[in-house]
Amino acid sequence: MSKLAFAAVAVMVAGTTAAQAADLPYRSRAPYTVNQPLNAYSWAGPYLGATLGYEWGSVSNTPTKPKGIVGGVTAGYNWQSGPIVFGVEGDISGTGADDRFGDYKFSNPWFGTARGRIGYSFNNVLLYGTAGLSFGSLQAERAGLQQSQTSVGWTAGVGAEVGIYQNWTAKIEYLYVDLSRNTYTLTGTDSALSFGTVRLGVNYHF
Repeated sequence: MSKLAFAAVAVMVAGTTAAQAADLPYRSRAPYTVNQPLNAYSWAGPYLGATLGYEWGSVSNTPTKPKGIVGGVTAGYNWQSGPIVFGVEGDISGTGADDRFGDYKFSNPWFGTARGRIGYSFNNVLLYGTAGLSFGSLQAERAGLQQSQTSVGWTAGVGAEVGIYQNWTAKIEYLYVDLSRNTYTLTGTDSALSFGTVRLGVNYHF
């Protein structure tokens, strides 16, 4: 083979390799992945995000059913082995969920969760389940007075997350949250808040 032909073949191979590299899924070279094919999408590593959704629930021993908009911030870390993705995630949210009955009102000003996640990835699509601890505030109002109690409980849910552009992903998630019961002297009841929430979110993966 002449030197000219050899040079032409080398250029063609280099061009093909560059084109294939450009076509690789986003985040294919993240350093946090173990046992991961070179050309597979990587979910591994730390991330930060934000969520916006809707909450609806009920307060035990009362007819109130607080509901409203919820929004917050999220932080987490994933590990990955092949298509299996597992990690930890925490979030804190403010809410406008409330409901009134007679002369009193119950509201949920904020809540947070600390959860484990495990899922199965189809390249840049991740389906997952999640469960862990929840904590939050249930506030009673009556005759111009307020009484807030902070409770700890549990949460569980499911979600789907999709890689949309380079380090960005988008997700939809359902969580069920159950907070422990407290005594409210304003209403004369032992009450607990439980609710479901559906949230849309975006995450930036480092």
